Amino acid sequence: MMSSGWSLFVILGAVLNTAAAVWLLFWMRKRRGEAAQTSDTTGHVWDGDLREYNNPLPRWWLWMFILSVVFAIGYVFLYPALGNSKGVLGWSQVRQFEEMQQEQERRSQAMLARFSGRSSLELVQDPAALAVGRNLFANNCAACHGSDGGGASGFPSLTDASWQWGGTPEAIETSISQGRMGVMTPWAEFLGDKGVEDTVAYVMSLSGRRSAAGDAAAGKAHFDMVCVACHGADAKGNVDVGAPDLSDRIWLYGGSASAIRETIAKGRQGNMPAHGDRFGDTRVKLLAAYVMSMGASRAAKPGT
Repeated sequence: MMSSGWSLFVILGAVLNTAAAVWLLFWMRKRRGEAAQTSDTTGHVWDGDLREYNNPLPRWWLWMFILSVVFAIGYVFLYPALGNSKGVLGWSQVRQFEEMQQEQERRSQAMLARFSGRSSLELVQDPAALAVGRNLFANNCAACHGSDGGGASGFPSLTDASWQWGGTPEAIETSISQGRMGVMTPWAEFLGDKGVEDTVAYVMSLSGRRSAAGDAAAGKAHFDMVCVACHGADAKGNVDVGAPDLSDRIWLYGGSASAIRETIAKGRQGNMPAHGDRFGDTRVKLLAAYVMSMGASRAAKPGT
């Protein structure tokens, strides 16, 4: 809604412009049947002898101009075209958009009705349900997790067997509906550079690798002091707090020495948005079913 001053400005501009167009039509017109002039010119001359004649406008063009003016007057009377005027019909873009949304939601609810009340485990066996879930995934999840669910740095793969918050149907549905917030505390200030390097060496040793720098034995002492509370004594992680398994070779932010060093020193913070309010229960289950159909959740390891 514009201010009253701007509304008046728009109204005056539109009315004056239309009036000027009507005046121009009458000023330029010539009576029907009047012969075309060969001596009346506009005064424009090119190359010394090329003159522009002031002949009547073609009748069809003149009537098209008149009809456009009539259309404009009818339009501003019916629709909100003059400042803050709502027009006789009361039409608005916002209302039309809301009506379209409501109609689309009615159609969606009619389509979703066949899947309502069924668990995600049941829906994963229904090709029609998976087709709907695939569309939901493509429109809402693929931007972060990839169109194939393979993930990227900071965005977990949904096709492997490692689940930070658990890969059961209930856990997946909770992740979709309520979202997740994963926080890794930065330890550089507490451990110091040497302590961070030693911890990197120990974490790498958990998956059978060696670090070029750092003492894994000293790193284990640091791990037992600051990391066990979340990742567990066996470093298998804890789905209750979103602590990942450090003993496999699946890494959310990368498993290189430099990536692990940055994770330990600076910490990490990941956020999975909640979609429950926007999706509703049925869509959440359809999406969970599609994620499960990728094959990873049924093979998910406890505590990963």
